[in-house]
Amino acid sequence: MSTGIGYTGCMKNFPILLCGLLAAAPALRADSPNPGLDTLTEWMTGSFDSRRQAEADTNYLEIHLQMARIWPERKDAVWLYVEQAAGWALERPYRQRVYRVSELDKGYESAVYTLEDPLRFTGAAKNLDLLAGITPDSLELREGCAIHLRWDGEAFSGSTHDKDCGSTLRGASYATSEVRITADLLESWDRGFDAGDEHVWGAENGPYLFRRQELAATDGR
Repeated sequence: MSTGIGYTGCMKNFPILLCGLLAAAPALRADSPNPGLDTLTEWMTGSFDSRRQAEADTNYLEIHLQMARIWPERKDAVWLYVEQAAGWALERPYRQRVYRVSELDKGYESAVYTLEDPLRFTGAAKNLDLLAGITPDSLELREGCAIHLRWDGEAFSGSTHDKDCGSTLRGASYATSEVRITADLLESWDRGFDAGDEHVWGAENGPYLFRRQELAATDGR
């Protein structure tokens, strides 16, 4: 899931995150049955950041992510408003999206939608009134950029499909996203590749690690 980032010199290490994140929930054993869409939704909502990873490894930036459920009355899927910003520019997010999370015959899908003039919705994760008047029909689907997830006994994990998610960021031809979601950690590795399959943006050494902020606080951070 690619998007332009307005911070020159930092694009290469910014996560473009697709999909997904976490919230407080009981730990699940590896042999636990599929916990279902409700648990996936719970783990994907809340406030998260990569501060701990950035402090330990300068190859990663401190990114803040907020996800909030919208239109809870809708029965077709779970809809989430998503906002990402650098730790030093929280008032100007570089990425704002709406995710449509649904259960399929074999796993789950998190489809990605864009908003027109997204900066006018800044802060909507904490003030849903800012989204008044927005409907699914007013969103634009990012074709080919959905994340397909499956329960592996410990986490919801998955990725985009092959080269289906187009991207023009920094000379890219397509983008890929790999995600793993547990009760207390989201791993998200988003990268862009050119027409020759050369890596042109995204973290080089592995995924961004997003921790739920409330959990991080209990660890004394």
